Amino acid sequence: MKLRILAATAIAGAIAAIGLSAAAAPGGETKLQSAGALAFAPNGVLLIGDSAAGQVVALETGDTAKAGAGKVEIADLSGKIAALLGTTADQIALNDVVVNPASGSVYISVARGLGPQAAPVILKADRAGKLTEVKVETLKRSSVALSDAPAPDAKNARGQAIRQEAITDLGYVNGQVLVAGLSNEEFSSSMRTIAYPFSSGAKGASIEMYHGAHGQYETAAPVRTFMTYDVGGKPNVLAAYTCTPLVKIPVEQFKAGAKIKATTIAELGNRNRPLDMIAYKKDGRDFILMANSARGVMKLDAAKLETYQHIATPIADKAGVPYETIADLQGVTQLDKVDDMSAVIVVAAADKSTSLKTIALP
Repeated sequence: MKLRILAATAIAGAIAAIGLSAAAAPGGETKLQSAGALAFAPNGVLLIGDSAAGQVVALETGDTAKAGAGKVEIADLSGKIAALLGTTADQIALNDVVVNPASGSVYISVARGLGPQAAPVILKADRAGKLTEVKVETLKRSSVALSDAPAPDAKNARGQAIRQEAITDLGYVNGQVLVAGLSNEEFSSSMRTIAYPFSSGAKGASIEMYHGAHGQYETAAPVRTFMTYDVGGKPNVLAAYTCTPLVKIPVEQFKAGAKIKATTIAELGNRNRPLDMIAYKKDGRDFILMANSARGVMKLDAAKLETYQHIATPIADKAGVPYETIADLQGVTQLDKVDDMSAVIVVAAADKSTSLKTIALP
């Protein structure tokens, strides 16, 4: 749920395209109803997924000065957040963690309280690990409504509310905000691309993917985490789903109203939910690091992803892109890349306490 970047040319184009002030609302006009997935656009602009309101908010943090060296380390993260917000740790839900590439500071989306009445909060941790609340209402911001968000009372076939999955992950590339989640369409798994600065909402493209563990094509399972990545020299979205297919989709296919058939290039193991993933290079080789609910942290070999054939037959366990599990990384629920050498992670302990750590990329 991070800043997704394709190539140096894309970075340059993104920086040139940014210009929040022209579309920003002064304090008091755009309000958060929830705070889930996060990502950064250039110049310290924080993108916030607000599923409850069916909107994406762009917040001009003003946090653009490099914060200096140092590893961000916060023990008892939930406890410290609770103390800052005047509550207890069991009333805090950590929704996402992202690094601001402009400064190196870490931003955290939180729900204070439980259930639909929980209050959305954005927090910032500096390089020394000091936590402060970001006063969203005092900063310039703009928003865009999702034209195809599920209705507030919409439920799936199991009777479960789905509005909270209107936005499951966010990304930014080359002047476009990518928004994964569920829509109100018949094929409800969706990826929207919205020009930034915002002018109007965009209808998403519906995604159909083959799920090897289930032995069928699926259209209602939302993308859980994604990133943009060059595959064979072309920009693609790499997206992971629960239980755990990994698919690739050329970025050029994401057009409003399109029906896309994704290419499944890996089955990473069932009974598992992917939580976060990042790409990095080490010793001249390309890797993807993925945190998971039940299968630990996977290190995938990202070389020549274009050579993997589409998986379209039932798979008992694993197939496609190979990976190893990093035994030293246990209980990781969030991760994001800091620089070419390191990442921040959130670790949940057996006693349900959490900590924020900086690690060397494995």
